Amino acid sequence: MIRPRLVLLATLLFGLFGVAACADAAEPVFSLFAQSATMNSLRGRGFYLNLFKFLPVLGIYLLWVKTTDWVDDDCKELNNVRFEMWNSVVFFTGVLGLILVWAIPIYFIGIILLVLLYFVPVLSYAFVRNQTVPDDRKVLTPYHIGEVMNGIMGSMGMKGIFNRGESQVNKAGPPITFHGKGAGGKIDNDRVAKAEESKSYMACKELVYDAVLRRASDIHLEPTAEQMSVRYRIDGILHAAEPFDRATGDAVLNVFKVLAAMDISEKRKPQDGSFGAKLESRDIDFRVATSGSKSGEKMVMRILDNASAVGRLDEVGLRPKLVGEIRTLVTQPHGMFVLCGPTGSGKTTTLYAALREIDRFQKNIITVEDPIEYHLDNVTQMEINTKSGQTFAGSLRSIMRQDPDVIMVGEIRDQETATIACQAATTGHMVFSTVHSNDTVTALFRLLDLGVEPFMIASALSAVLGQRLVRVLCDACKEPYKPKPEFLKKANLPIDKVDVFYRKPAEPEQVCPQCGGTGYLGRTGIFELLVITDAMRDMIRENPSINTIKAEARKNGMIYLQEDGLRQVIQGKTSIDELLRVVK
Repeated sequence: MIRPRLVLLATLLFGLFGVAACADAAEPVFSLFAQSATMNSLRGRGFYLNLFKFLPVLGIYLLWVKTTDWVDDDCKELNNVRFEMWNSVVFFTGVLGLILVWAIPIYFIGIILLVLLYFVPVLSYAFVRNQTVPDDRKVLTPYHIGEVMNGIMGSMGMKGIFNRGESQVNKAGPPITFHGKGAGGKIDNDRVAKAEESKSYMACKELVYDAVLRRASDIHLEPTAEQMSVRYRIDGILHAAEPFDRATGDAVLNVFKVLAAMDISEKRKPQDGSFGAKLESRDIDFRVATSGSKSGEKMVMRILDNASAVGRLDEVGLRPKLVGEIRTLVTQPHGMFVLCGPTGSGKTTTLYAALREIDRFQKNIITVEDPIEYHLDNVTQMEINTKSGQTFAGSLRSIMRQDPDVIMVGEIRDQETATIACQAATTGHMVFSTVHSNDTVTALFRLLDLGVEPFMIASALSAVLGQRLVRVLCDACKEPYKPKPEFLKKANLPIDKVDVFYRKPAEPEQVCPQCGGTGYLGRTGIFELLVITDAMRDMIRENPSINTIKAEARKNGMIYLQEDGLRQVIQGKTSIDELLRVVK
């Protein structure tokens, strides 16, 4: 690794020493020295250099000094550029060019080699580093050159004439347009105007555009001592993206805070907000949350792409028989249909798909959510606001006075909400909701733990649907293999009927262009459905136990999550490793 600032002084001294030595020479040695009669008549003792040939060499040398110093600093700042390689290449090619221009007798050959050995590495480095940075940090672009010229003119007391009426942040970039959200969902363009004043606005557009193209559901901006790390959640797994340096990262975070109507001066207290974007014909919403940390302010943005919203039940991964059962359950005139699973298991998406099975023109459907993730036509959607005292329970009470046919409660979190939901289900309303639990039977006992009376749950509850999301193998790069007979026997699968399983490639020769090398492309659901029968209602009213409920459910033909997941494995949609990752 070369330290240019230390070595450049030595080369400068070497160059001065060479000039001084040549000044004392009796006869000119190289073509760089004066050889014309005119110059011989002008020069005195020791004046042996041809200034018309020497000054270009000196100018390139000074440019090389400045460039080498800049490459040294720039490489250290960019973590994804090989510091040692480019530092050495730019330095040693310049040294070689300076040696050749003195050593080659023919001046024009020497100066051409010097120019090539200076510009080729520098332009190559500029091209490589421009691929890894936002547009506002790219060098040697027409806009960058214009700004440099404006700076030179400004230092001379002149007004810049380049890039007039044009800024880097509003130049052509990714085809995505941000817009703020005001009261009542109205578009607030004032926020965008303020955000566009930042030099990092283009970096924000490129970040969001890249995340959307890579099918990310969340963007994580996480500060460290030296940089702002960027991670995308793709198919439920976090993947590292190109980080920002700390200064640019903080500026990018502030732009998003302006778009989301947050206080940019507050960096320790948690804040949340939202903004929207339009990408071609797609409307995308962003839910933004910040919190303070030891290293600085962290931000997470949830991407809600309306174009990727699931339309029907048969598109979420349900087997055909289950689709028919759920369609019958959700179109009943009254009852309570509950979905369960951990955070990020697709519960809300399945709820929306269930709501679309209901005739929204003949039924009054009202939802209360935190927050509203997707917009449904002919559905009244309400959003809770804990800051103003609007809770699930309070909103649910007001909904009951709106003559609803179908009610969707985003999540049952407390006894009051659970009790009101059960009361609504037993008074002629169809209620949809979600509960955080690992499986369907546990969700049933979760409602009991919240303090709801067993007889009320037994009367209200129609069914509980448990689900998980597993990644789907990429059809372009998945590879078949023969499963071990021991595993098939343990999984109760017929050895003679299962020929192959599929998995992602262990060591791919090249990155798959379809999935980007992850081996997976998209996600699908695995499910278990617990239908509340009359016998099960009697068990709930008495003193229920998990084992008795499970035994009764199995008696009625309930298939567990693991068994439904094995169906996806046998069909080649996902892998055993992915199933074991999701279902323990």
